[in-house]
Order: sequence, then structure tokens, then C-alpha cells
Amino acid sequence: MRILITNDDGIHAPGLAVMERIARSLTDDVVVVAPETDQSGVAHSLSLSDPLRLREISPQHFALKGTPTDCVIMAVKAILKDRRPDLILSGVNRGQNVAEDVTYSGTIAGAMEGTLLGIPSIAMSQAYGPTTGRKNPFWDCAEAHAPALIRKLLDETIAGGTLVNINFPDCAPDAVRGVAVTKQGQRGSDLVHIDERQDGRGNAYYWIGFARDGITPGEGTDLEALARHAISITPLRLDLTHHASLQRYAEVFA
Repeated sequence: MRILITNDDGIHAPGLAVMERIARSLTDDVVVVAPETDQSGVAHSLSLSDPLRLREISPQHFALKGTPTDCVIMAVKAILKDRRPDLILSGVNRGQNVAEDVTYSGTIAGAMEGTLLGIPSIAMSQAYGPTTGRKNPFWDCAEAHAPALIRKLLDETIAGGTLVNINFPDCAPDAVRGVAVTKQGQRGSDLVHIDERQDGRGNAYYWIGFARDGITPGEGTDLEALARHAISITPLRLDLTHHASLQRYAEVFA
């Protein structure tokens, strides 16, 4: 089995090294193609106005000046064009990718692009919280549990047009409280806010901020699973059609 790895945190991210160890527990045939720099929040974007510059940093390890989507396309259509990967793993992301995160995440986008190219694809993210902090996630949680989950998913098969989003809770491996197959959660419209500041000359500048507190996770959601220290597995489909509205609008505009 040939596994392609990508991420959105960049070629030197610790989560990418974790993902490679996970992949190598399944096969010796692993290729890494990841962004040259941090691409968090770029979603499923393509580089259309800039060239893609590729750098081989070691055997089977490539850095690309581009997005996670660019990385997957470059890998499948160029680097591995004569030896197509059997599986794409995107991550392990520093921080959870649940609820609305799914629409912003470059990690999810890497798996989306793999799915569009007809390759089974899995995105993985490691949550962190106030205790662990951004710099010290429980990477060993993802590393300990991911191989068995991947094997089960491949045995069951991943449906065409569908990717799998796995989130590991903010806890040590032995503190995980099971595995939950979940639906995508929703935090609400108060998630995003604008943080206005001033520079040294008194000029305003702005950061996009995210509220993480005061959220009641819906039952059966990815948010609820992580809140109780369970691993969340969410199948996501690329067909965004809302079929109930499709039928209703068809009747209105007939």
C-alpha cells in the first residue's frame, strides 16, 4: 500500500512527523508532500496566479510553495503520476477540525482533494486545550490510536465522494473514552469576531478572532465527542446539494 501524506501546518510541523510514523506503522511505502509554510485556514484553495515551486528536502519528502490542495494535485499528477497512492492521510493537524472548522481547514481540504481524485482520504487532527496549549498537544494520543482506526476504515472501505474526518481529544492515550461516529457540529454565528488593535503610530489593524467558550455541543456531534474525551470519526461528503430544497425549488420553478 502506498500512502501519500500532506498537511496544512507546513513541512516542518511536528504533527506531520507524527503522521508519518502512523503511516509507517501500516506500510513502508510513504511519500510526503506538504506546504513549504503554514497554510492553516486556506480551505480548499488553489494557487492559480502563482507558480508551484517544489523542493525535495530528502528522499520521498517534498516541500511545495502552495496550499494543501496544490500539494495533493502535485503529488498525484506529477510526483506519483506513474505510481498512484492508495491512501491519502492529511494532518495530524495542531488543533481540532470540527463543526465550522471543516469549511476553513486546509487539513480537511487535502483530504477533499484526494477524494475528488478518487483516492480514499482521511483527515486527522489533535485537539488541545487550556492545559496543554498550542505548543504541547497530546501528539501521542493520535499516534497511539490512529493506526487501528485507519485499518478498520480501510477494511470497511470509504465510500466514493466521501472523506473521513478524525479528531483526537485533548487527553493522554489511556484517557480516551471510546470512539464516537459523529455528525458535524455547529457552534453558531457568534463564533467569529473582529479584534481591533492599534499599532505604534495609532493606526488601526485587525485580527479575526474565534470564541471557544460558552458553547453547548449538540448530541451526537464531533464537538460533543471531544468534550467527553472520545475520538470523533465523521464521514463528510463532497456533494453539498441540499436535496430537500432541490425538490421544493423544482416544484416552485416548474
